Amino acid sequence: MNSPTIMMVAGEASGDIYGADLVKQLRTMATDAHFFGIGGARMREAGVDTLVDSADMAVVGLVEVLKHFDVISAAFNRLKRIIIESPPDLLILIDYPGFNLRLAKIAKKSNVTVLYYISPQIWAWRQGRVTKIARLVDHMAVILPFEAPFYEKAGVPVTFVGHPMLDLVSVTADRPTAAHSFGLDPARKIVGLFPGSRRNEIERLLPEIISAAILLKERFPDIQFLLPLASTLSEEDIMPRLAAADLPVTITRERIHDMIRACDAVISVSGTVTLEIALVGTPMVIIYKLSPLTYQFAKRLIKVPNIGLCNIVAGETVVRELIQEHANGKEIAAEITAILTNADYQGKIVDKLAAIRAKLGHGGASARVARLAISLTPLGKSGGVKP
Repeated sequence: MNSPTIMMVAGEASGDIYGADLVKQLRTMATDAHFFGIGGARMREAGVDTLVDSADMAVVGLVEVLKHFDVISAAFNRLKRIIIESPPDLLILIDYPGFNLRLAKIAKKSNVTVLYYISPQIWAWRQGRVTKIARLVDHMAVILPFEAPFYEKAGVPVTFVGHPMLDLVSVTADRPTAAHSFGLDPARKIVGLFPGSRRNEIERLLPEIISAAILLKERFPDIQFLLPLASTLSEEDIMPRLAAADLPVTITRERIHDMIRACDAVISVSGTVTLEIALVGTPMVIIYKLSPLTYQFAKRLIKVPNIGLCNIVAGETVVRELIQEHANGKEIAAEITAILTNADYQGKIVDKLAAIRAKLGHGGASARVARLAISLTPLGKSGGVKP
């Protein structure tokens, strides 16, 4: 039995992380499998032949997608040709629904098996898309416990695999040690600045984060700042704005969870990273802005009261969310100041963050998805997979 060919599509930084971990697990079961598709630096390191870099695909919103239409369209057409002319044994789609559901349609017509890992958040908005997913996807691997009943009700084959972040969040040091490892003084306040992984997020939100940091520097003169640089970004995306503000910030790509542990509080763009911060247990404020047109469209469709993933999992507003016009330097700085100066307020947030882990299932998500993926390939169906 020939080793399987597996096309993977991860259009954003979080998908790149999850995809890389999944490939590592898959290689223990099918050592000679060929992986290719769309991904970032992490997936390349794991051995995926990335035909398109996810850094060029990571945009959100109607207006933003239109601006990047040529790049996204070219990527789609390239994968479409491969699926039609040289069909892979399996197509693994990771989140990124606008692109991936269109690609699933091509795969379905070409009789390519589709495994969708990490559900589009259709339970939050545009729930009607579940009927489309039922037609196009052979199996859903979901990471939030309430997602499985949602798909089961619609007749979609589904497996709750647990959240991969449970295995990926690894803190190797206490706060003083973590702070020292980044060249910072643990006796002074440390605030994390998390501007996101998409360039349009940087353009829209980094100025507000910098504005908040300047206000915090005035309130706490000896405050220190840490900023993680996503794999989809370069220093050129960040440094000119920091230099213009004359704001001293320590930038790192390494040991993000130790970095979070070093912080007293974090300013974070909404996204998967809010769950990472929650699992480490650091208080935060979540911010987000879309173009006015995209926001008005989304506001009419969203069915959940929160946008922050950690709040969605908790089922309540554990950390404050500042959206659109509220995502400004003054309000961001005020919330971080409250966290840094009000011990009772900070303590309540930390206690509620601790309860989130219990709601996410158990570790081993990537291994479960890998076994599921192999079972959908000819190798798995033949019984040729390693135990």
